[in-house]
Amino acid sequence: MNRSESALIDGRKLSSELQALATAEQDEGRRRPLVLARLKEVLREGRARAEERLLAGQQGSACARSLSDMMDEIIRATYDVGAHVVYRVDKPSTAERMAVVAVGGYGRGMLAPGSDIDLLFVLPYKQTPWGESVVEFMLYMLWDLGLKVGHATRNVDECIRLSHGDMTIRTAILESRFLWGEEKLFADLEQRFDNEVVKGTGPEFIAAKLAERDERHRRQGASRYLVEPNVKEGKGGLRDLHTLFWIAKYFYRVRSGDALVEAGVFSRSELALFRKAENFLWSVRCHLHFLTGRAEERISFDVQREMAVRLGYTSHPGMKDVERFMKHYFLYAKDVGDLTLIFCSALEEEHAKQTPLLNRLFGVSPRRRRRKIAGTTDFVVEHDRINMADPHVFVRDPVNLIRLFHLADKHDLAFHPDAMKAVTRSLRLIDADVREDKTANRLFLDLLSSRNQPEIVLRRMNEAGVLGRFVPDFGKIVAMMQFNMYHHYTVDEHLIRSIGVLAGIDRGERSQDHPLANSLIATLQDRTVLYVAMLLHDIAKGRPEDHSIAGARVARKLGPRFGLTPAETETVAWLVEHHLLMSMVAQSRDLGDRKTIQDFAAVVQSLERLKLLLILTIADITAVGPGVWNGWKGQLLRTLYYETEPLLTGGHSQISRDKRVAAAKAELDQALAGWPDAERETYLERHYPAYWLRVDLARKIAHAELIREADATGKSLATAVAVRSFEGVTEITVLAPDHPRLLSMIAGACTAGGSNIVDAQIFTTTDGRAIDTIFIAREFETDEEETRRALKVGALIEDALSGSVALPEAIARKAKPRARIKAFTVETRILFDNSWSNQFTVIEASGIDRPGLLYDLTRSISDLNLNIASAHIATFGERAVDVFYVTDLMGRKVTNAGREAGIRRRLAEVFNGAMATEKSPLKKVG
Repeated sequence: MNRSESALIDGRKLSSELQALATAEQDEGRRRPLVLARLKEVLREGRARAEERLLAGQQGSACARSLSDMMDEIIRATYDVGAHVVYRVDKPSTAERMAVVAVGGYGRGMLAPGSDIDLLFVLPYKQTPWGESVVEFMLYMLWDLGLKVGHATRNVDECIRLSHGDMTIRTAILESRFLWGEEKLFADLEQRFDNEVVKGTGPEFIAAKLAERDERHRRQGASRYLVEPNVKEGKGGLRDLHTLFWIAKYFYRVRSGDALVEAGVFSRSELALFRKAENFLWSVRCHLHFLTGRAEERISFDVQREMAVRLGYTSHPGMKDVERFMKHYFLYAKDVGDLTLIFCSALEEEHAKQTPLLNRLFGVSPRRRRRKIAGTTDFVVEHDRINMADPHVFVRDPVNLIRLFHLADKHDLAFHPDAMKAVTRSLRLIDADVREDKTANRLFLDLLSSRNQPEIVLRRMNEAGVLGRFVPDFGKIVAMMQFNMYHHYTVDEHLIRSIGVLAGIDRGERSQDHPLANSLIATLQDRTVLYVAMLLHDIAKGRPEDHSIAGARVARKLGPRFGLTPAETETVAWLVEHHLLMSMVAQSRDLGDRKTIQDFAAVVQSLERLKLLLILTIADITAVGPGVWNGWKGQLLRTLYYETEPLLTGGHSQISRDKRVAAAKAELDQALAGWPDAERETYLERHYPAYWLRVDLARKIAHAELIREADATGKSLATAVAVRSFEGVTEITVLAPDHPRLLSMIAGACTAGGSNIVDAQIFTTTDGRAIDTIFIAREFETDEEETRRALKVGALIEDALSGSVALPEAIARKAKPRARIKAFTVETRILFDNSWSNQFTVIEASGIDRPGLLYDLTRSISDLNLNIASAHIATFGERAVDVFYVTDLMGRKVTNAGREAGIRRRLAEVFNGAMATEKSPLKKVG
């Protein structure tokens, strides 16, 4: 039990001390608490010492080993007290023996602060009262220490029999390590396990572990580039290392990394990289457990910043400390992925003889073992995997490092592990000459714009390190994360996924989700520029300057290298510089305001650019992460496209405002032909020009029927709902007496009802009534459920407007900040602009999101004596961007500088949580 001076506790001293305590105190009721109290003190002090060393710079692997060593000593000391004092047997029989064995993760001799303690109590042949008592004593002592203990008590025969039928038990025993007791029992277990279980079953075990790995990856999100990764179970995490060692121990019967080199699995440099990655991941896991005080494995947003500080990261220009930490995390996860992929793929090739294609979805039957590829003598196909024809293909022609991936995409081939290993070892061959080589760039451009599966091949190209070497600007954003809740993936993963979305649109696979983009892409003059712009649109993230402007500069540099003409290069640069424009205008501006469309068209300038920008915007948003794209965003983008197209083609933009109003009236007049003439003529005079220009015919008809029914029944307050399935929103129309705080009350009722408003249009009739239309995000899958929910929200709005519901109290019950948002700080910005609209002052309020924010903003705007004509609500993760088109009470723009400053100050206070007390509510309406 001797340990070096670096040990957290002195095991020999602890065992003697505990046995002395137990021997001196004969009262069972007092003896156990004394032993337990001392163990708690030792455990607390040992963990504190371990955390101190970790914070002082100790490596994570060393911390994990020292924590495991400490637990060894605690378990040994506990066994000694139970077996030699409390249940001492002077002359034990052959059955009164036991081996205490660490299994599973604990068996590897490495523990995180919150790890489970997995124990196997090995018996000679049957359980005895003595053995049962000792095991019970140890387990209850460990449980009372607050440890999570997994345990089993079996004899050797049972261990062998259960291992045959249970892969989990087999893996646990594979990792077993003797702790204390009868060592001969453990030696017997090891020998029989090797001879009776392991021998001859390598392929079976490998197949099971690879299947288990794939399922685990699927559960964790199938990407190692999720921005809240799981350090233990995630792709590229510690469990991937464990899988490698399980297979290595089982098949090669090795117990150390050095033995993997001797077995020819890894080179020395690859083993060094493996250990470096392992050490980093253990550092992260130990810090995470110490920080959270529990066995937390997910590096969530709320701990990332403090983790970065604990690990010693600092901010650099363009990158926060937390972003630098997470970039390093993803780089190490990539290294783990590369190494385990080489290892596991080699075993899969040798033993499982599977024949997957690129994405393992096509189920093609095995072909001949080796065949030629048309057009090349440097590569061949082995079991549907592309491989080198000889070991010197990359040295002989470095362009083959690009050609390999081009051929894989062209012929839909997976990659042979030998080829991938050679690629990772040949990256130095990709130098300036290769980057400027015309053939290499042509092959890359063909791959990038392929209609096959470019996303899959580009991802492999990136993971192998080729993409970052061939396009150094791309290499700078590999593994880069953005510390916000909007982006789900690292920058490089987002770019590659966006290429996949674009290729799907190009193949016609996304016509249901993106009908306009699907029809437009076939009409493009040059689709290649779209793919290049897609790859480069975020390539300048992480720089101090605006990434769109810096990215356009990168595009102008790379365009000629890729073989683009000056005109094509300029188109790519324009798309990169303006890749956020269409999304921003569609989601944050009033598309019914003519000035919005005119300003947007002035930037776009040509119909071809409009098409390219629309398709790029759709692919960009879709690739941000699951659930980010929805039908409502698609509808906004389509509306912006259709409104802008005529201006760029010389259409109806020259028609006067009066003529357009008259045409809209005539259109509705015809649609209401069934109404009496007098009633129809009266109704057509109830709306102001803005209404006629901004509302489509279907909604004009619905509004007319709602108002007509309300008049017939004498109601001054009414609501109507319509589920818009394709757009993913539900429309609620509210008819009520006009009031400056009407929208605020509606927003408050929606908050109280748990609904998220995404857009709002407000119109006033000539007889002093308001007809407001709000769009709330869809919640239920079926239209029936969504309709029922919308009717409840509509009823709540009516109750709020009639004064039967106290909104502040109802909102307070819902307006609890989301825990994840607390991890972020977002600068509050209040933009005030009179140039974005000819009729309205536009206020853009952005800052940290929270429940009830829209209610507070609209309430404050009303208190400031402003009328809201339309509101456009967008949320990007933790950041809310709410845009209001307003006038003063006289219907004019706000032009006074002092008043503008007051409005800015008041709205900024809303984001900071300062709200004035509730003013007088709306008068009750019947």
